[in-house]
Amino acid sequence: SAIVGVLVALSIISLVLSLVRVEDVTLPPTVKYGMVFDAGSSHTSLFVYEWDSDKENDTGVVSQTLSCDVQGQGISSYANNPPEAGNSLRECLDKALQVVPAEKQRDVPAYLGATAGMRLLREQNSSATEQVLAEVAKTMQEYPVAFKGARILTGEEEGAYGWITINYLLDSFTKYSPKAHTWLHPEAANILGALDLGGASTQITFMPEGPVLSQNEASEFTLYGYSYNIYTHSYLCYGQNEMLKRLAKELIVKSSPSTRVHHPCYPKGYNETVSLSSFRASPCTDSSDPRLPLGDSIVTLEGRGNASGCLAALRELFNFSACGQSQNCTFDGVYQPPLRGQFIAFSAFYYNFKFLNLTEGQPLAVVREAIEGLCTRSWEDLSSSYPKENPKRLPKYCANANYILTLLLDAYKFNETSWSNIFFQMKAGSADVGWTLGYMLNLTNMVPPKAPARLKGHRPSLWAAAITFIILTLVLGLAALLL
Repeated sequence: SAIVGVLVALSIISLVLSLVRVEDVTLPPTVKYGMVFDAGSSHTSLFVYEWDSDKENDTGVVSQTLSCDVQGQGISSYANNPPEAGNSLRECLDKALQVVPAEKQRDVPAYLGATAGMRLLREQNSSATEQVLAEVAKTMQEYPVAFKGARILTGEEEGAYGWITINYLLDSFTKYSPKAHTWLHPEAANILGALDLGGASTQITFMPEGPVLSQNEASEFTLYGYSYNIYTHSYLCYGQNEMLKRLAKELIVKSSPSTRVHHPCYPKGYNETVSLSSFRASPCTDSSDPRLPLGDSIVTLEGRGNASGCLAALRELFNFSACGQSQNCTFDGVYQPPLRGQFIAFSAFYYNFKFLNLTEGQPLAVVREAIEGLCTRSWEDLSSSYPKENPKRLPKYCANANYILTLLLDAYKFNETSWSNIFFQMKAGSADVGWTLGYMLNLTNMVPPKAPARLKGHRPSLWAAAITFIILTLVLGLAALLL
């Protein structure tokens, strides 16, 4: 009878264990941090991210803890005083250490990525470029973080990492379905494109329907078990600040030798003085251009508030004739496959359209009307209507908005129909849209090439009950055996 009792006990144990439900393990999360400096052409920003270590291969789990704008201009402006490039980062680094617990700081991966401003400086003065990077690295190494390097990104990297950021934050790569208890892969057509406009360059990145026929613009990523062949191209000197310089130079060249030049994009009543030497300071304005008047004279740009004249002057900055009859070409002979899907337009794309106060999904005709209305307003009207707006930025909105229209419609080939596929936004969830998050995700291997696995286990409370039952049953079984 004792043996029968033990067998019965073991059968009951087996039955109880089979009833213990398998489900997701709830482990106490360990928070990790990472930080990335975005050293752009006009300014530098620091982003601090955090995530739970037990979810670091999931999508959309990284949140932005801090965004800090570095005082002053971009690090490329310190070519003549490299130590100040490093010192400029200190205030934001100090703020970052206030949000990261002291015991975790030495494990925080810290990166600095420089973009088009430093790419231009490298073309002009490679030794100054190296000194600036050395100084920012020296400063970051003084702080108790795991510094991983300061480097200049290629334009294609900048575009690709922005594309990764957008699709990661919006769960376009893969998404967990609680009902199906599995990871789902969205349709390829739902992968979002990225449109980025900075001060010195602009990038377009998307996943075309067919193959990318030019290897210069092709990039391949394997993310969460799927391969993505994307098209990405960066146009150096086509950022909005360099565009404004190029526009001013062309207007001056055409009006030479006059020292007072009509500017169709600036508002009536607004004047700006520029030195001819400023055009020789950037590769984008081609210091060797024989059309540029000699000397260092001062030229006054007089605003005319002419919307159609502004658009026509901007179009001349693009060499559309280089494409010939090819439909798969933007300008300057650059290949681009047909557009596909929806796009997120961020950085200066977003800020300029935010100023126009256009709601999402406005028809192209309404956008054109708003831009034309902006361009015809006088400087007196604008400056009194927007007293808090930066007075250096305010007179440039007409040129910037018309430039964006030319870039998106004439160059990238959006049209009346596909215009509705562009969404102007700067945030996705709690994080800023840009290349920095994609850069960190890639370098920390947080976007794995394989599909994510789901960790399974037993609920701790059920395990405790099962083990207690086992022990009691064994004790009773042994007691029965002895008796």
